[in-house]
Amino acid sequence: MPDLDPVIHAPARLRLMAGLAVLGDDDRLAFPRLQELQGLTAGNLGAHLRKLEDAGYVAVEKTHRGRTPATYVSLTRRGRRALEDHTAALRALLEPVTARTPSGDASRGASADSPGGLA
Repeated sequence: MPDLDPVIHAPARLRLMAGLAVLGDDDRLAFPRLQELQGLTAGNLGAHLRKLEDAGYVAVEKTHRGRTPATYVSLTRRGRRALEDHTAALRALLEPVTARTPSGDASRGASADSPGGLA
């Protein structure tokens, strides 16, 4: 079994990482825009970003535009690599499932008597 990164694997953090990964290496996203894109409350987004920041996966920059506070978020190189590794682990984990049938629908062979459809 491949190792999945528990920091990234939480659904909201996986969406955050994937969303930030589409940015260029030197690009960043304003906190309100990221909140809008992810559909999270400010508190929930902040909590997830702290976990990602503690792991070194995102950089959070707090600054001011004039007198207005502004927070920007970007993916670090370490974060980009961690997401690539996590994606590869997910693919390796799911490969046997998607390879079971030509259409990738592994549920066709599943039965109530066999966990996960394995006979």
